[in-house]
Amino acid sequence: MSVGLQPEKAAAVDLPRLDRTLQPGTKAPIRIVHLGLGAFHRSHQAWYTHRAGDAADWGIAAFTGRRPDAALALAEQDGLFTLVERSDGGDSFDVVGSIVEAVDGADVQRLAELVAAPQTAVVTLTVTEAAYRLGADGQLDRSAPDVVADLALLSSDSGNPTTPLGRLVFALAARRAAGADPLAVVCCDNLSSNGTVARNAVVGIAGAWDPQLAVWIKDKVSFVSTSVDRITPRTTDADLEAVAASCGYRDTSPVVAEPFANWVLSGDFPAGRPRWEDAGAVFVGDIEPYENRKLWLLNGAHSLLAYAGQLRGHTTVAEALADPLCRTAVEAFWDESESSLHGPGGNAADLQIPAYREALLVRFGNARIAHHLGQIAMDGSTKLRMRAVPVLRAERAAGRSGAAAALMIAAWMDFTTVAVTVQDPLADRIAAANRLGGPEGSGLERVSALLALVDPSLAGDADVVGLIEDLCGTFGERAVSP
Repeated sequence: MSVGLQPEKAAAVDLPRLDRTLQPGTKAPIRIVHLGLGAFHRSHQAWYTHRAGDAADWGIAAFTGRRPDAALALAEQDGLFTLVERSDGGDSFDVVGSIVEAVDGADVQRLAELVAAPQTAVVTLTVTEAAYRLGADGQLDRSAPDVVADLALLSSDSGNPTTPLGRLVFALAARRAAGADPLAVVCCDNLSSNGTVARNAVVGIAGAWDPQLAVWIKDKVSFVSTSVDRITPRTTDADLEAVAASCGYRDTSPVVAEPFANWVLSGDFPAGRPRWEDAGAVFVGDIEPYENRKLWLLNGAHSLLAYAGQLRGHTTVAEALADPLCRTAVEAFWDESESSLHGPGGNAADLQIPAYREALLVRFGNARIAHHLGQIAMDGSTKLRMRAVPVLRAERAAGRSGAAAALMIAAWMDFTTVAVTVQDPLADRIAAANRLGGPEGSGLERVSALLALVDPSLAGDADVVGLIEDLCGTFGERAVSP
């Protein structure tokens, strides 16, 4: 399927269009179901599918989370949207047509129908790290209120689950009942061993509802681990105006992303998959080295900048990186991370870490990509478990202080005391922990209580608690807007 922009119009009144030269007037059949319709999915998995050599055979049905807005807007545009690749040299535009159906996530019956369909081969997920409801021990927290609520709904005759994973379990039950063939679930969230995490969460919910369903999932569903990478900020009104001015049509749902994109996958696809490698995706046997490189160097630096930068009065990644204090903290964390990064077969050279770090500095410094720190700062208690804790543990095990990783945790703790709103699944417990420190929001008791929400064993290490307490206040405590 050849895809291109239509010629510019005199006035921006038309919608984006596809030039379907190979299959005029047709859409690709739905063979991929996606949960978590948002900007990142559209700039990443949808874009890779759009550029696959066999894209005409692989359409995506994408479901939103709790709100129907994105689905309604895309449906009005026949699933089409403009991807704006933004660099210092200017913008380029492409109409992406791989999403052939956009659906309100609350339509659980449609989700079940599509997942149960024989031609469906892949389910992809971008539901955020917090949606997997991991406890501090890394396992599914079955006591989480929304998990408890979903299990009750699954067991009722009329109720539909409300969380992404509860809905997926409901849909997989429909596939089992239909006798359909095995399929692959591809996790695209920033979690270490994310395929295993997704498997444990889905099987955990299924097992609590229907143990036989859990057995079927273990036997029939492949969970693929991935490392995903493309900086994709929230779309602004200015972005809509830029598309209208440059392309000559009205697009209510464009996506802005950096030119760089990376996708590394590891796992089985029992019912097939698109030729994503045509767009640059890489398939490997051991994904852990690539996961860690991305989680620690990119995502870890993002979290550090999110908290330190806002404490210093910055609002975007580019602004925070330009602050010498923040830049020094990032470089120090990268130094610690690099000492524990080992490539496939133990050869760290295969990861090309020096070049990766240099590329990150360029990407972070792209001032035309307004990647807002407030967006990155969400769900810190979950994110720090993958981004800071492994590096801190590795440094301590090697006899080093781990001060750079500890500083990220300290910055998060400071941020939680001054942010107007802390968007986190443990927000209530964070607030309770902060009250332990009294009016100043400091003290070993407070630090220990906050650290216990991230890693209980580290919270029991007096040396680590003391180190983090000493580092609190490094970046100041300016008031932070939500």
